[in-house]
Amino acid sequence: MALVTEPKSRIDWRDRPVWRQAGINTSWCLLGCSIGDFGTILFFQLSGIPWPTLAIMALAIVNGLLTSIALETFILSRQMDLRNAFRTAIGMSMISMISMEVAMNATDWFLTGGAKLTWWVVPIMLLVGWLTPLPYNYWRLKALGKGCCH
Repeated sequence: MALVTEPKSRIDWRDRPVWRQAGINTSWCLLGCSIGDFGTILFFQLSGIPWPTLAIMALAIVNGLLTSIALETFILSRQMDLRNAFRTAIGMSMISMISMEVAMNATDWFLTGGAKLTWWVVPIMLLVGWLTPLPYNYWRLKALGKGCCH
């Protein structure tokens, strides 16, 4: 019979200051990701270029990641030289950003049936995109002392 051992250190999920910081960090990531993501979807929506929905969403995800990295690099360049700012931005949690992007685009597809921005779907996409990586970002701060964005 195998013994189940308790983890050596358990994470306290009730640390309000860490939740607050995780929320702030997640908000910065959401801002960066949303610029590229929404911009891409809006471009295809307005231009009428007949790309498949999955291709538009894949491009939107890539552009969202790129704009998030660019925003983070800009913010960090005020604290360090540009090269180190870029390296730090690239070293952010890609898991957080990718989960945010996939959640936002899946929400859009589920609610609108495609890559479409409407006045009512954007707030829902933003909320889902913010909530999805939040527990992971809390865990990274609490367990590793690292934020997805700072």
